[in-house]
Amino acid sequence: MSHTVLVTGGAGFIGSHLCERLLEQGDYVICLDNFFTGRRRNIAHLLNNRNFELIRHDITEPIRIEVDRIYNMACPASPVHYQANPVKTMKTSVLGTMNLLGLAKRTGARLLQASTSEVYGDPEVHPQPESYRGSVNPIGIRACYDEGKRAAETLCFDYHRMHGVDIRVIRIFNTYGPRMDPADGRVVSNFIVQALKGEDITIYGDGTQTRSFCYVDDLVNGILKFMKHEGHTGPVNLGNDGEFTVQELAQEVIRLTGSQSRVVNQPLPQDDPTRRRPDLTLARQLFDYELTAPLAEGLRRTIEYFRHL
Repeated sequence: MSHTVLVTGGAGFIGSHLCERLLEQGDYVICLDNFFTGRRRNIAHLLNNRNFELIRHDITEPIRIEVDRIYNMACPASPVHYQANPVKTMKTSVLGTMNLLGLAKRTGARLLQASTSEVYGDPEVHPQPESYRGSVNPIGIRACYDEGKRAAETLCFDYHRMHGVDIRVIRIFNTYGPRMDPADGRVVSNFIVQALKGEDITIYGDGTQTRSFCYVDDLVNGILKFMKHEGHTGPVNLGNDGEFTVQELAQEVIRLTGSQSRVVNQPLPQDDPTRRRPDLTLARQLFDYELTAPLAEGLRRTIEYFRHL
């Protein structure tokens, strides 16, 4: 059964891949983006598709539209971007989510809220299950994003309890792949850009901090499966539960690019988590969440994209 789908942040990195997949499965897709971090080039190849529509709009302002599925992917997600205007970041998470929940309430649409592993903060539990409530600094430089996303989850569940809004909440762990912004300050894009330019690869801290890296196709598969799943609101972790140190990632990027870059260390930013890895038990139980792209293969595809930029 096809749907009329609204994807907010649809010209962003993950949003554009999601738009593409929704079109492939026969949906009519309305892509909404204010182009703060989204890029027209990410969805340029979709503009001639008669089932695709692009609207330039900011979700902090209400929008009246008729849809039966909403994917709220709108919010700057890298520290460089969300710290550039922290008040705007918080407004996007809180006012934006509230506006979309109001839309879902009026139209009866199912809404999927893209939350984040950042709700766990610098975790004291490892790996992080959905039941873990997190260790977040509410007044730190990352709080506009961390607390904004936590508040957005609260709003989703309150609209669900009070108004019966049909919600799905996912917590996205580190995701990478083609269409990442080269200047977004994330570890994968930073390392690839530096390696391709032959510059020093910058590691913040000693490089022993760990991350899990999920290739974008695997993430989108999980999003689509959960949106179709009946009877569970979430939150559900989505990502990859392979764990790598930042140092290991740097060495793998150097190997795959054939770069002569050296690794240099810089001080660790405030509130940067030391360990981050999802417990994926729930996603596997609910909808057979599978991971298909090993890190080396995903990095190869991402490096190829950056080479052609």
